[in-house]
Order: sequence, then C-alpha cells, then structure tokens
Amino acid sequence: MRNIPTVTKNLLIINVIAYLAYEVLLRTGVDLNNLLGLHFILAKDFQVYQLFTYMFMHANLTHIFFNMFALWMFGCVVENVWGPKKFLFYYILCGVGAGLMQELAQFGQYAVEGFAAYDSVKMAQETISMGEFLNRWTTVGASGAVYAILLAFGMIFPEQRIFIFPLPVPIKAKWFVMIYAGIELFSAISTTSDGVAHLAHLGGMLFGYLLIRYWKKHPTSGFGDYGMSKGQQFFDRMRANWEQRNRRQQAADSSRTEQTRRETDWEYNARKRADQDEIDRILDKIRKSGYDSLSKAEKQRLFDSSKK
Repeated sequence: MRNIPTVTKNLLIINVIAYLAYEVLLRTGVDLNNLLGLHFILAKDFQVYQLFTYMFMHANLTHIFFNMFALWMFGCVVENVWGPKKFLFYYILCGVGAGLMQELAQFGQYAVEGFAAYDSVKMAQETISMGEFLNRWTTVGASGAVYAILLAFGMIFPEQRIFIFPLPVPIKAKWFVMIYAGIELFSAISTTSDGVAHLAHLGGMLFGYLLIRYWKKHPTSGFGDYGMSKGQQFFDRMRANWEQRNRRQQAADSSRTEQTRRETDWEYNARKRADQDEIDRILDKIRKSGYDSLSKAEKQRLFDSSKK
C-alpha cells in the first residue's frame, strides 16, 4: 500500500470501509445502500447528497472487488501523471456526472412507460404502490468514476499495450477503451433489467471525455497548472531524478584520488556525457512511444542506470 498514490489509496480505503459497514449494519436492520445509494429523483427517499455518496457504496463483494481492482490498476498511473488534486477533482466530478446520467435514463423510462398514470405496480409475488416501486430504483457503485479513470488512461497513453484477461495478446489502451464503451452501449440498448447501470458507466466516460477535452483546450484553467495535463511533467520528473542521481555519482567520483582513476579527465567526462545523451534518448523515446517501444538492451540500460 505504501507505493499507491495518496488519493487512490484513500479512495480504496473509504470504499472498503463503506462496504464493510454496509454488511455489518445490514445484519442489524440498517441498510446503508438505501440511505446513501442514489434514489430516483422523484422517489421519496431521494436526497441531493446521494449524488456524492452513492459512488462509495457497493451491492456485493464481486461488485466492489472489480471496481477497486480497476481503480488500483489504472488510478495509480493516472494520479501519478496528473497529481492528487486534479485526479480527485476528475474522479468526483465524473462520479457525479455518471449519477446524473443514470437519473436522466431513469426519468426517460418513467416518462416513456407512462408510470405517472398508475398508482401501483404488480410485481412477481406482490402489488406495491408506485411510490414504493420508484423508491426501489437505487444506484450504488464507483463504476461510473472508474470507467472515467479507464478513459483517462486510454487518452493519456493511447499506444500503451495492456494485457486483459482472457485475451491471449496485449491490445493498445485506446482500443481497450473503445471496446469497453461499445460493450456498455450495446448492453444499455439491448438490456433494461439486468441490474447494471450501463448508462451511468457511459455517463462517467462522457463527463471524463468532455473534461479532458476542456483541459486540453484551456491548459491554464483553474488555479496554477490545475487544468494542465502532466504527462510531459511525469517524464520530466523521471529525467530530473536520473540527472540528480548522476550528479551525486559525479560528485562522488570527483572526490576520488587521481591514482584510482584509470582514465584521463577528458576521457572520463566524454564517457559521462555519452552516458547522459544515451539516457536522454531513451527517456525521450518513452515519452513519445511508451515504455513498450524500448528494445531489450534499452530497458536493461535504463535499469542499470537507475541502480547507480
């Protein structure tokens, strides 16, 4: 856990604690998902704060496991690139956006099916009032925000190849995102009662896409570089860390006596400059084409230099 960025780590912890509290309190008759889950806007239990709290609640162990696994897998990378403030703002805003899209989808179903004209609904084994029926339209889960993080990863590193089970070969991140979006769109159109908020997932991705596009067109929006993509800065920090290690190494080498040095000052400095130029070239290649584009020798060279 110590290598997980701050915001991603805290989001994981909060979600797990919320789920454990839900399971424990449910045994005492208190349903946290009913209190903190997102109800339909016309339901009697709807509250505005639920647009924020629903994304920290989950229906079952499988639900939270896959959401948290994806948050850990992609959130760590995106937060390292963007920084904690921008990452948290993006996560929360896209989660709220996903909730709004789900509310819009539910209102569309309410209007199209003419529920306003009925006082009750006949279920499989019971007849309940329309108010109770609408109150059961409750959405929980971080999926909308997580799908937005997935989209951000695909837009930041479109050419990065990733392995996805059960595919036998890696695929580029941009194709992975498009495939997932296509699956969700197809599911939203073809299924209406599978218990999955497909439009919320798409809503999170939509809000994420619009926000990233806005940041690209307005790189100085917000305060400081808050709206600026830090992909370049990510690799600049990598270069700066290596250069700092290199300067420390040079300082240590310069303290050695001339008797222990086997090469002249000119040869020593020329070799150091050549090493620096080679590392710069490798880092530039990573920034332009991704780590996967490095040859085996280049990866080994970068690994060896990091241990000096």
